[in-house]
Amino acid sequence: MNASPLSVGNNDMNKLYPIFLKLEEMKLLIVGGGNVALEKLNSVLSNSPQTQIEIVAPLICREIRKISSDRSNVRFSERKIASFDIDLAQIIIVAVDDRTVSEWVHLQAKAKGKLINVADAPDLCDFYLGSIVNKGHLKIAISTNGKSPTMAKRLKEFFSEVLPNMDDLLGNLNSIRNKLKGNLLEKVKVLNKITSEIAHHEPTL
Repeated sequence: MNASPLSVGNNDMNKLYPIFLKLEEMKLLIVGGGNVALEKLNSVLSNSPQTQIEIVAPLICREIRKISSDRSNVRFSERKIASFDIDLAQIIIVAVDDRTVSEWVHLQAKAKGKLINVADAPDLCDFYLGSIVNKGHLKIAISTNGKSPTMAKRLKEFFSEVLPNMDDLLGNLNSIRNKLKGNLLEKVKVLNKITSEIAHHEPTL
């Protein structure tokens, strides 16, 4: 009996399921006010700049304060995290160097059905924050399943350098898609043919 393609090497595969969140339509809580929290904040703002973000920590660094003063959608409270903070959030990122606090927030989040990421604690994470390549409307997320963040970073640098901005091409494809007649399968067939020709086109020097 032949094995299913999904069962071959199944134990070694990356089982994470990639999704792209409409984060600007959600409320994000960042627990922590230091350099790691700042890194997470900048990552979110570089991808979804209008996200409603609440930052809570006993001490908030100067850089986060500056960002908050410049952006009406970023607010902070300089105090300990409380249960009601978690109630008000849909997505939570914990960036503190305190396992006890991280575990408490994790327990609260799971009890309330919230999605949570805890920096440097994979066992407390529902999702990971991977390396992201931004090229206009084209966005590529990279995951090494936690094996090597350094490799993910290098791949990000590589794709950022070699990939051109494809906004004009994507705009043209969207225009063609909107003009096509027929059902979904027929549209997909035509677009597959067009993009296949693009992918196999030899660039002229």
